[in-house]
Amino acid sequence: MRRSRTEDFREFAAGRTSHLFRSACLLTSGDTHLAEDLVQETLGRMYALWGRVSRIDNPAGYAQAVLVRTFLTHQRRRSATERPLGEVPDSALQSGDDPALRLALLGALGQLAPKDRAVVVLRYWEDRSVEETADAMKVSSAAVRTRSTRALAKLREQLGGNLAEFAAH
Repeated sequence: MRRSRTEDFREFAAGRTSHLFRSACLLTSGDTHLAEDLVQETLGRMYALWGRVSRIDNPAGYAQAVLVRTFLTHQRRRSATERPLGEVPDSALQSGDDPALRLALLGALGQLAPKDRAVVVLRYWEDRSVEETADAMKVSSAAVRTRSTRALAKLREQLGGNLAEFAAH
């Protein structure tokens, strides 16, 4: 018996939502509310295209690309500079994580330009190649390499010795 389009999408969404949310949290520097909105918008766009997307080789990779493009679009809006106050909820931390290190990294990511942050998340969190990152962001491979180098330099500058201090605990 053939499964319906909706059942296929529900299975896909159930399996990918937590991964998309973790990536969105990194892109938004820990803003869980915005991360939830980005994931919801991503899944909405995926559902609208599901008939075509489900036939591609890697729908999970496509979803990540949609998430990044949705994030970058959001950052271009004027309202994107508004930031709610609060702290990262404990549920976002996994056992064994160092909260101080996580907050330092999220803060440093938050200081990067949105496109630099997207490159760092895709390249080093998602462990994507330069070419895959370029495809997801619709830029050249050279642009990804340049942004990676600059973003990592900025992160090193911001974290400096602090990262070694946190890692020593």
